[in-house]
Amino acid sequence: MQVSNAGLMVDKDDNPSRQPFLSAVWMMTRRSLMALLREPAEVILPIFLGIFFLIVYESSLRGAAALFLEGQSYLGFILPVSLISAGLSGAGVGGQAIIRDVQSGYFDKLLLTPLHRSSILLGPMIASALAQVFQAGVIIVLGLLLGLRPSTGIVGLLIILGISLLLGLGLGGFVIGIALRTKSASLTGASTFLVFPLTFLAPIFTPLELLEGWIRTAAEINPLTYILEVGRTLINTGWDAEIILRGITAPTLLGLAGFAFAYLSLRAGSRRR
Repeated sequence: MQVSNAGLMVDKDDNPSRQPFLSAVWMMTRRSLMALLREPAEVILPIFLGIFFLIVYESSLRGAAALFLEGQSYLGFILPVSLISAGLSGAGVGGQAIIRDVQSGYFDKLLLTPLHRSSILLGPMIASALAQVFQAGVIIVLGLLLGLRPSTGIVGLLIILGISLLLGLGLGGFVIGIALRTKSASLTGASTFLVFPLTFLAPIFTPLELLEGWIRTAAEINPLTYILEVGRTLINTGWDAEIILRGITAPTLLGLAGFAFAYLSLRAGSRRR
């Protein structure tokens, strides 16, 4: 083994310029995950936030929710909100990792290697998404301990975890793009609050059909609405192909948009240098 000029380990018989793309993505993902292990608070604190919302909302609004849920579980109705809240607050882990690399000079060294630019971005994006899957898994386990009984069983919960992964990719890409454009840890950390208003423009406390006026219009174009709906359907109602398709499409488009924003930010930063 030998060390490249970016500090990455490569086989001496393996020309890094010919390194397969997926292998490069995995290498960058593994490095980002190892960096997360050195900063566990970035992953753990959002879990507590999600648990806080789950317990507070379920305890305080369960009685009122009986008016519109018609016997469905309010725990199952509000749990997707907790997952999104944890995801939003934890979306900055990839961006902060980029900031640390930029400040240490390591990121500039990465750009000098033959690694494809996409792999340099996808690594921290995937690591951020996997962290969100872990956070979602912990909150779901707590929900099960509190009495959650998903109508679609373990398969439905796995789909919810998959959607959390897609959402994490999109949010991670957005924050990484902010990090590359600002080179500021404080602005990168604050960027997650820019998407928090989307939560309150979604039907977080009542079903979409009970909203009226401009707030309903905003909710109908809000991608978080469809992520909430698919989670609630899989937990409380059962299988609905149309809702599941919308719920998968929305975070997929967010993931593509997040990657595009991060990639354009990387190119813009490279041109400035």
